Amino acid sequence: MNQKYNFLSIKTALNFLKLEMSINFPKEKINFESKKSAMIVFPNAKINIGLNIVEKRADGFHNIQTVFYPIGLRDVLEVLPNQESDAETHFTSSGIQIPGDSNSNLCIKAYDLIKKDYDLPAVKIYLQKIIPIGAGLGGGSADGAFFIRAINDLFEIGLSWGEMHHYARQLGSDCSFFVNNKVAYAQGKGDELDPINLSLKGMHLALINPGIHIETKEAYAGVRLNGNIKSLKEIILSEPIENWNKLVKNDFEESIFPNYPEIKDIKEKLYEMGAIYSSMSGSGSSVYGIFKNKINLNNAFQSQFIWQGELD
Repeated sequence: MNQKYNFLSIKTALNFLKLEMSINFPKEKINFESKKSAMIVFPNAKINIGLNIVEKRADGFHNIQTVFYPIGLRDVLEVLPNQESDAETHFTSSGIQIPGDSNSNLCIKAYDLIKKDYDLPAVKIYLQKIIPIGAGLGGGSADGAFFIRAINDLFEIGLSWGEMHHYARQLGSDCSFFVNNKVAYAQGKGDELDPINLSLKGMHLALINPGIHIETKEAYAGVRLNGNIKSLKEIILSEPIENWNKLVKNDFEESIFPNYPEIKDIKEKLYEMGAIYSSMSGSGSSVYGIFKNKINLNNAFQSQFIWQGELD
């Protein structure tokens, strides 16, 4: 699982990335052969605009309200048929180190799910990991969802959007969002998605990650439910972005900031630098600021991961 592959096409992909920085399955198994040599896709991150934790569910999860907004920070994912003699599926990665063994990676889990229903050949999976891990940006979920889309195209399986969502929901609560990858209002565990008429096109995003890995379990452990929540969707659609700082909250901040004051400091500094709105994304630890124009961060966040880009 740790062997290296020299995929020349990834170099081209990385250069491109730098430049623009109830389902019915077939009962019979079908043999698929790829007419393409490889698929290269660019799984992108997301930010959460607001995050209300509504209630704890009987299954142990929580119902939430949030807006998922895709951003231009991307990984690079390549999938190609394994034509070597071992005919096994291999996963390898570079860039940010991914914790755990490769069998726990969502790309492998997605492959195993689809292979139960379709007789997929073995593949090689190469991931250039750029999106910070455990950062509230959905990077792992994006990789899993984009893998589903890539392998569907690579082998021309013909999965419907509904089928791809079905597989994605089994990988993680926010994984389904990345199948359509459009701005969405999320409820339930984060997997009940509705379109929302929200555009921040032309706004500039500054994203800071302090390198703190926060497990989702830890984030939820400190949450206090207030039981009196106004619809986040209603607020987003009725209030201008200039009012969001008083009305649009991330409930995780109340429990995360006391334990990690450096995360709170990032949010406060972004406001000091002129952000119209700033928030922690998801369960952290990334914090973003939305600005009207590109901001010169200079040395404001030394030794921390920084990404800036225009929102679509």
